[in-house]
Amino acid sequence: MLAPYAVSDAESRGRCYPEATPRYRGEFQRDRDRIVHCSAFRRLEYKTQVFVNHEGDMFRTRLTHSIEVAQIGRSIARVLGINEDLVEAISLAHDLGHTPFGHAGQDALNECMRDHGGFEHNLQSLRVVNELEQRYAEFPGLNLTFETREGILKHCTLKHAGELGELGERFLHQQQPSLEAQVANVADEIAYNNHDVDDGLRAGLITLEQLDEVALFLEHHRQVQDLFPQLNGRRTSYEVVRRMINSLVVDLVETSQMQLAEYEPVDVAAVRASPEPLVRFSGGMKEKNRQLKRFLRQNMYRHYRVHRMTAKARRIIRALFDEFMGDPALLPAETQATLQQSEQEGGSIGRARSVADYIAGMTDRFAIAEYERLFNPRIT
Repeated sequence: MLAPYAVSDAESRGRCYPEATPRYRGEFQRDRDRIVHCSAFRRLEYKTQVFVNHEGDMFRTRLTHSIEVAQIGRSIARVLGINEDLVEAISLAHDLGHTPFGHAGQDALNECMRDHGGFEHNLQSLRVVNELEQRYAEFPGLNLTFETREGILKHCTLKHAGELGELGERFLHQQQPSLEAQVANVADEIAYNNHDVDDGLRAGLITLEQLDEVALFLEHHRQVQDLFPQLNGRRTSYEVVRRMINSLVVDLVETSQMQLAEYEPVDVAAVRASPEPLVRFSGGMKEKNRQLKRFLRQNMYRHYRVHRMTAKARRIIRALFDEFMGDPALLPAETQATLQQSEQEGGSIGRARSVADYIAGMTDRFAIAEYERLFNPRIT
């Protein structure tokens, strides 16, 4: 039973290539299943967020992060009466275009692509599901529904929006995405920030004492200490993070319910026409969440150990890009064929885009191995 403002399978704008309706699945279940079975999704297991793959098996990867986003998103969607399957599909697909080495890799590849149209992981995720996955005989990509693809595209410049047809319309007309896309977006933020806290504590980059400077953390840390004074460090951090996630989700749900009751959208079109997102935190929780993000940026993402790996990652991405651009014969045969076709159609920009596709598809460990194969004469 979906709310009137939820996206339903029957009202989907459909797929780029028409297909028969699935017999025992919904349209967005089909999207989810195609995402889970695609190569880009499997590679997320070896793409990390803050830490690089070889730094430890216990840190979050892009794969575990995507699963956690889907879990949080489905919980929120169920309470709000919106389409859980669509939220799950968007959540599982949102990072498919991420480079190796997290945001450091994206920044480096964007710099490499500065004169060739730039690089942005949301657009790359869309490119993956539209074109790069080659699994089906009848069409390129995964042929996902409009609603899933729109949800993947969280933000976009007006220039790029103008090139995306109906997918770019909401950016050009300053409209909101579906509630399902809004939920997936905020679930991503909740999972990202809180699990970086957990990973940062595990790695010793930040401490419980430092985190007590953050109001959201301190509030729950005190609760845990009062209730379980004998709890050890690891279990304390798990308990605090669990409670932080819960408080964020509860605030988001209750605030969003109030927004929906006030605005009273009668359908998806009304959601799109709302002046601002209807899925949001309260003012107080928004500030607490902002404080947490500032803390992580200053104390974890700028930590010297993270910065050292970030610097290495940038050098690896830059070296791979320059080497492949200068000598495409170094690429695998199949990638060379794709590059030649892209270059015939788009010149140097087409060549650069093919090189960027190849690098963006790498896992952390594969990028390091390729670097070694290219620049270490003892390795073939």
